[in-house]
Amino acid sequence: MKRLFAWVAGAAGGLAAYRAMRGKRPQPVASVDTRAEELKARLQQAREAADDRDEFESGEVTVDEAEPLDPQARRAQVHEQGRAALDEMRGDQST
Repeated sequence: MKRLFAWVAGAAGGLAAYRAMRGKRPQPVASVDTRAEELKARLQQAREAADDRDEFESGEVTVDEAEPLDPQARRAQVHEQGRAALDEMRGDQST
């Protein structure tokens, strides 16, 4: 019984010594985190852009309404657009 009491008293003393040595550390001051505010601002901008997107897409032709082109005609059209863009970038004076 005396040994048990000695062990308990020693453990309690050790715990008290540990707490005394550790002391009270000052709690770190939380720095101002502006990331949350920046994220809220970006989300608001994205929502506004989504509203603009609906207006923009209203002028587009849907897939159901588009005229079907055969692959050869589509390929010729894309090549012609590419040639026109290339001529515009080069500043072609022949036209």
